[in-house]
Amino acid sequence: MVQRQQNMSLWMLAWPVFLEMLLQFMLGTADTLMVSHISDDAVAVIGISTQLFNAVNIFFTAVASGAGILVAQKLGAGKEEDARTVGILGLNVCIGIGLLLSVLLYAGAGPIASWLQLPAELQPLGQSYISIVGGGMVFLAIMTALSSVIRNTGNTRAPMYIGIGMNLIHVAMNYVVIYGAFGFPVLGLEGVAFSTTISRIAACVVMLAIFRSSFSRKMEWKEFRLFERPLFKETLKLSWPLGVNMSTWCFTQLIIFAFVAMIGAKELSTRTYMNTMESFCFMIGFSVALAGQIRIAHLYGSGEGRVAYRNAFQVLWVGMVLVLANALLLCIFGRETIELFTADPEIVAMGVSLLALNLLLQPAKMLNMAIGNALTAVGETRYIMMTGMPSMWIIAVGMSYFLAIGLGWGLSGIYVAMITDEAIRGLAVLIRWRQKKFLASPQPELKPNQAAPSAG
Repeated sequence: MVQRQQNMSLWMLAWPVFLEMLLQFMLGTADTLMVSHISDDAVAVIGISTQLFNAVNIFFTAVASGAGILVAQKLGAGKEEDARTVGILGLNVCIGIGLLLSVLLYAGAGPIASWLQLPAELQPLGQSYISIVGGGMVFLAIMTALSSVIRNTGNTRAPMYIGIGMNLIHVAMNYVVIYGAFGFPVLGLEGVAFSTTISRIAACVVMLAIFRSSFSRKMEWKEFRLFERPLFKETLKLSWPLGVNMSTWCFTQLIIFAFVAMIGAKELSTRTYMNTMESFCFMIGFSVALAGQIRIAHLYGSGEGRVAYRNAFQVLWVGMVLVLANALLLCIFGRETIELFTADPEIVAMGVSLLALNLLLQPAKMLNMAIGNALTAVGETRYIMMTGMPSMWIIAVGMSYFLAIGLGWGLSGIYVAMITDEAIRGLAVLIRWRQKKFLASPQPELKPNQAAPSAG
């Protein structure tokens, strides 16, 4: 049975992605709230470790994203067999990368905790958490590959349902290991790490079953050994610039987190809490941008390049309105929200002082995401890489150090640098999109009698 949704409207694609992102946000928030009952130190460890995991996750996220985009383009052109093969190739490559990273993170947890500039008192906690969650990164790799392909077939609901199940398992296990429920020993942060990995394993099993039935012809297990060089080269052409750009972003964010750690442990906790709160604004914009990317890739693959061009601006304005509304609500109720996480008056005061800057940060991110994802959907990943890298290193990292540490602006300096970086990269992709260069390049060949997605 084909899982692909036939309705390619922005709303029908976006709401399941948003709900999936919301559940992931809830999972992270539940982590932070529950772990805050252990200590603020434990929260700080999760905050900086998450930046590390996001950075290493990029390697298979890039492959999965490239495969997902190509799947959408092939389906738009009516080439479903090619789309199936691309999905399998993406999964296999992600498993290989995930296994390698799992071994490296498990074996090198101690040196990595030191390299992250964790304060000495946090080193043992950091080493334990990194070794357990990092050792299970292969399961995150599998989830990333499978969810990317499934979403790009148009079936954005399945990852949402799986997110619900994973969220429930994770929260229930957190309750058991943190509070010692049902006579279970209290395992603290180590138990949270095991909970994270086990919930991901459960999600992988279900997602794999859905993946096998995501196309008209159900996949046989023996097909998972397929390898077709031409399709692999097509995937790689999209993936490697994505990988470089994504890894640059994550590693620069990791460096910025290290700058925050250099300022102090309370600043690190504040930034972690702010990240959690800002995630709600971010996920709204990202869900709209990702839904737009799926739709635009299908339209481009079906030869409807001009419709795809107009759709990008619809995505931008819808996302901008939603993001601004939520950033404003966060600004109004920010103090009460921060106090849900901590009672430390210094951390609360620092967090409140950053809420106005967040009103500038989120729209800049939305511009970058909406138009950047549109360029990604039509294959212009190299341009995004070439314009993004200088800004991230020079503005995001260089300005952060200069303002936060050199001038002593602290977290406010970090935010000013991030706003400037997002705005510069957003303007760069907007200029490129308005040039319509992708319309002049050859578009994927459309099979006879293959209908394009509805423009509604």
